[in-house]
Amino acid sequence: MEAPPAPKPRKFLRQYELIERVHAYDPTADEALLNRAYVFAMRMHGSQTRASGDPYYAHPIEVAGILTEYRLDTATIVTALLHDVIEDTPVTKEEIGKLFGEEIAELVEGVTKLSKLELQAEHTRQAENLRKFILAISKDVRVLLVKLADRLHNMRTLHFIKNQAKRERIARETRDIYAPLARNIGCHRICTELEELSFQHTNPVARDAIVRRLAKLREEQGGAVALVSQEIQARLESANLPARVFGREKAPYSIWRKLQRKSIGFSQMSDIYAFRVIVDSEEDCYRALGVVHRAWSSVPDRFKDFISTPKRNNYRSLHTTVVGPRGMRIEMQIRTESMDRVNEEGVAAHFRYKDASYGLDLEGMEAAGGRDPLANLRQLVQVLEHGGDSEELVEHAKLEMFLDQVFVFTPKGRLVSLPRGAMPLDFAYAVHTSVGDTCIGVKINGELKPLRTILTNGDVVEVIRGSKPVVPPDWRSLTVTGRARSAIRRHIRQTEKEEFLRLGRVSVEQTFERAGKNLKDVSLRPILERFALESEEALFDAVGRGRVTPSQVLETAFPGMVDADREAATARRKIEGGKGARLYVRGGGLTPGVSLHFAHCCSPVPGDRIVGILREDAAKDQDGGLDVHTIDCPKLAEYEDREDLWRDLNWTPEAERDTVSLARLHATIGNAPGVLGQVCTIIGEAGGNIVNLRMHHRQSDFFDTDIDVEVRDAKHLTNISAALRTCPSVETVDRTRG
Repeated sequence: MEAPPAPKPRKFLRQYELIERVHAYDPTADEALLNRAYVFAMRMHGSQTRASGDPYYAHPIEVAGILTEYRLDTATIVTALLHDVIEDTPVTKEEIGKLFGEEIAELVEGVTKLSKLELQAEHTRQAENLRKFILAISKDVRVLLVKLADRLHNMRTLHFIKNQAKRERIARETRDIYAPLARNIGCHRICTELEELSFQHTNPVARDAIVRRLAKLREEQGGAVALVSQEIQARLESANLPARVFGREKAPYSIWRKLQRKSIGFSQMSDIYAFRVIVDSEEDCYRALGVVHRAWSSVPDRFKDFISTPKRNNYRSLHTTVVGPRGMRIEMQIRTESMDRVNEEGVAAHFRYKDASYGLDLEGMEAAGGRDPLANLRQLVQVLEHGGDSEELVEHAKLEMFLDQVFVFTPKGRLVSLPRGAMPLDFAYAVHTSVGDTCIGVKINGELKPLRTILTNGDVVEVIRGSKPVVPPDWRSLTVTGRARSAIRRHIRQTEKEEFLRLGRVSVEQTFERAGKNLKDVSLRPILERFALESEEALFDAVGRGRVTPSQVLETAFPGMVDADREAATARRKIEGGKGARLYVRGGGLTPGVSLHFAHCCSPVPGDRIVGILREDAAKDQDGGLDVHTIDCPKLAEYEDREDLWRDLNWTPEAERDTVSLARLHATIGNAPGVLGQVCTIIGEAGGNIVNLRMHHRQSDFFDTDIDVEVRDAKHLTNISAALRTCPSVETVDRTRG
């Protein structure tokens, strides 16, 4: 069988064709610089080829060609020609700087592919790429424009890759990351094409089905669409409003997304066809809207004014839905030529001549009612600065870029745009991080409202602030934006760290004081070296979290001190189970040599009334014997009908005089700075020794804590519990049983 013929190399832009394209919109472009970059890219990529069989240098040339469609400046076109040379050839950033200038060298470095990251998990690699990418494009929007053009050309040639899994992975990444980024800066044309190309590879069956339905619909309604366009234009012309009117068909991926989101069928969609009205001025937009609404009945709640309140990506247009000619439900977009170009090309539409130079005209954009094209991306940069793991980053990024928006106002009239579904804390953190951290309540339209209230368009939101930052962990459920969640997470981490530091310091100081030592007089260097810790703070944090015990710290500073101190100070031994436990417990019916086991469910201590339960397999199992329980242990209910297993027990005088036992207290404590330190101090002053502490069920006001304490007897434990109850920060204290 003969091998299939090799694919024929396809045509790509010649050198003179690229120069002509740039000169068509920028006659002052540096032709020599463009020529040098074109030749340099061809020479450096040399004999490299792509999966399509084309020479590799065809790719950067085509990327540059895509960007000429958006009339970008010379530096961006040169960057497109050179964007792969750092990764795929021996060329360095320094060499590019010498040959083409530092500006282009910085841009090329920002666009360089991120495939060198050798990370195992796909979501981690994707997140790390996104992390570096967002940080790079936040410095210069041209980096993003070149990267989007690079991804667009790669997607146009994706079908040449033979590995289906690889094609699907690239398509998913394009759909989840690059298309939303394009939408975020208003590049609708690029966004739509990226989504459609991704759809072809991620769900070809669904796309083919929608394409077939659209073709059939086109046959049935194509003539009606043309007639409706003519009738709308005639109405506008009769009102002395020159306009360009045309129908547009919804893209297959956009249809698929709406079908999934609303769980409806194709036949139920009413906006597959919409009509665009292009007029000369902003004033004409509102005049045209009046003509349309006088001619046909408008559909309630379907009017949106994105001219007075543009979307976050600078999209501006009037949207309305009317019951038009022949009873058709018609969606209509009314805008000017300049609005249409910005809506389709986004930030790329703002490259123009200004002061005899060609480049991004931000001042002109803002004067026309637009906003900083990177404002949304800078919010993601703040998420990066607050840390978080890779999965969180990707989810926050998708959330920020996918959700529709809602417009709300500060009491002074400042407009704040947020994702739909946002709540007051999202608003507070959007204003400033310190406003969010100190938020204690909110007024919406002058009325006090809960923090879980969903904000709606036009709400005036006033944040009520406290004097100190207080950020409960459960606040994360009251936010949807990545900026708010990352700020809350950062504050919680910092608060917990401070708590553990205080707890660890107090525990170590008390342990040293009981041993007659002063922590301030001790060099911590040997202790840090033993536990491989970098600083004093790290040591106290480790003690507070239970990774290192205070006794270990004392033993390291003064070898042998712990045991000597215990013997001298208490002359008490820890009660342990086994055959030797007969020294501490006695009773009728105990077989000589039987093993006693102190039950963990109730942790008996001297002074408690106790009872023994004979293990049923004691005769067979060498680890059998008798389980010792307190008389009020809930577990004893299991043996109510087995009187033959019960044994009367009591403590020996030695147990009450010479031992320490482990008991567990369960405390509910107020969630405020320093409370754990107070609790530890009280227990230490009462003669108890904390051997373990665990926090759980942490809420905004209180959290639960299990404290394992070494005590002399039941009376000692009762005294400690009573002392803790005198602390205002301690809500409840109970001994754990069962």
